[in-house]
Amino acid sequence: MPVLSRPVPRAAAAAFLALAVGTAHAANLTVEVSGARSPQGSVAGALFTSATGWLKPGQAVQGQFVPATDKTVLFFRGLAPGRHALSVYHDENGNAKLDTNPIGMPIEPYGFSRDAQGRMGPPAFDDAAVDVQADTTITIQLR
Repeated sequence: MPVLSRPVPRAAAAAFLALAVGTAHAANLTVEVSGARSPQGSVAGALFTSATGWLKPGQAVQGQFVPATDKTVLFFRGLAPGRHALSVYHDENGNAKLDTNPIGMPIEPYGFSRDAQGRMGPPAFDDAAVDVQADTTITIQLR
């Protein structure tokens, strides 16, 4: 019997170690958002990990809506190390979408990580991507 009982503790130790290693590399990203025009509505943030999914509906790996304040902060937890890009907007009227004018230009404040700005459209993923290897804090200015 003692021989049979030895694999169980080893298996348990191996499973614990695998979990510990998997979570040891997870990083947290804190996003400080400035430039909200008022404390009304919410600030929405979407986090993307690839150029293929960048700004496409349903492709964000994490998303948040938090009440707008003069010091709005978004927290993205448990991220795999690597490149991440964010899109943020101030949903002033609370309709859960970025409102635009008749030609498609945003009329609510918005911004991207690395203060990336596109020409005749949103910035490319590579322009907005932030390298997150450990806990990181960034600031996004709404415009």
